[in-house]
Order: sequence, then structure tokens, then C-alpha cells
Amino acid sequence: MTKKEAINAEPCPVARSVDLIGDRWSLLIVRDAFDGMRRFTDFQRNLGVARNILADRLRRLVEAGILLAQPTAKGGAYQEYVLTERGQRLFPVVVALRQWGELELFAPGEAHSDLVEKKTSQPLRRMAPVGEDGNLLAPGETEVRKLPL
Repeated sequence: MTKKEAINAEPCPVARSVDLIGDRWSLLIVRDAFDGMRRFTDFQRNLGVARNILADRLRRLVEAGILLAQPTAKGGAYQEYVLTERGQRLFPVVVALRQWGELELFAPGEAHSDLVEKKTSQPLRRMAPVGEDGNLLAPGETEVRKLPL
């Protein structure tokens, strides 16, 4: 069974997602794409990742339909990478990771970048799972219904 077949056979959505975008470089490329980066050299400069690793991750993200490689607006031999609709739908994932990191990985008052709403300049509300009634759900109030063996 190939790796792609193994991923597609996995019945857990978390496992499939992690297999596709769960490595450090892939997520940071997606983060930078949300921040407006499009060029290979910009990703490379910002991330400090080796060129061969960056090329591999960009190729994988394009193959997965998360990024689209297209000629630059100025034309020429260069490409730019833009988030597809599928890639855009990763925004809540990136926001959730950011918010968890802000809460768990920084000391109170420690400086870090902020994600704010452009219209109001206010930080985003903390993301949290809610039930049908709109109330917050704790982990113990949910369950995974696994497929029968």
C-alpha cells in the first residue's frame, strides 16, 4: 500500500489531516501564505528552511490542493503560491494553534505577535467548540464514534 493509499484509508479525520499538513514546515508555509507571502524566496527567507525542503513542502501542498502554483503577476519564469479555497479553509486551524500557543507557551505579559480583525484592530475572540445550544463544550461532553472493526 502506498503512503497516499494509507492516508486515504485512515478512518480518523485528525490522522488524515496530520498526515497532509501536520509537519512543521507545511503549517508554517500555510501560516505565511495567510500573511500574504507568495514567492519561494520570501518563504525561504522568512522560514530559514533549506531550499530542497521548502521545494518539497510546496510541491506537496500544491498536490494536496492547498496551494496553487501560478505565474507571477509580472510574468516571467517565476511562480507564486496562493491559497486555494481548500487552503483558505485551514484558517480556523491556524487560528486555533495560535490561540493555544498564546495561552500555553507564553508567560503572562510576554510579547508576541497578535492576530487582530482589520476592521476593528481588536484581537479575535478565543475559538472554542460549542454545542447546538451555543454553550461551550468540554472534552468530556463529546465523544468520537469510531467505525466498527
